[in-house]
Amino acid sequence: MTHATLRILREEHTALAAMLRTIPLLLAHHRREGTLPDFEVLRAMLFYIDEFPEKRHHRQESELLFPKLRARTPLSRDLLDHLDADHARGERRVRDLEHDLLAFEMLGEPRRAAFEEAVQRYIDFYLAHMALEEREMLPLAERVLTPEDWAELDEAFGHNRDPLAGHAPAPEADYQALFSRIARQVPAPWGLG
Repeated sequence: MTHATLRILREEHTALAAMLRTIPLLLAHHRREGTLPDFEVLRAMLFYIDEFPEKRHHRQESELLFPKLRARTPLSRDLLDHLDADHARGERRVRDLEHDLLAFEMLGEPRRAAFEEAVQRYIDFYLAHMALEEREMLPLAERVLTPEDWAELDEAFGHNRDPLAGHAPAPEADYQALFSRIARQVPAPWGLG
């Protein structure tokens, strides 16, 4: 049986990975063309990552799912400590990335390489984090959580859906509007819509 929580988390991971992988494609295209990227769309993408995955997706994992896992098995302690630390580092890293983008936008070409390197480090970090969750944490949850745990989690996760993962309308229309704006601004062939 696939629980709604697991499906939602996997869908959000897939959608976020697609957005993350789009950023370096856009940057590489502009580097090859010798042009500056569309800073507005990059700002919107980083803002979205900061707003939904960092503040919503991670918070639900850390405050709802992880405590249930900690209560059910001591085997989860080190793994969940690591994932919680990633969540804390992720918030700081995305803020640093937003600052690096601002420096690139304000100071131009001399800051391009630093921003591109920071983007790649962040993407590598985030993709590794999601892979660890999917490889270790989600299967552990499937093994140890009770039907009652799943009922509570499915209810909570069902109310906080990410439009990036195709869940429209989102509970808050502003997130749907932000995603729609990003999807319209990302050019083909990298479009997100």
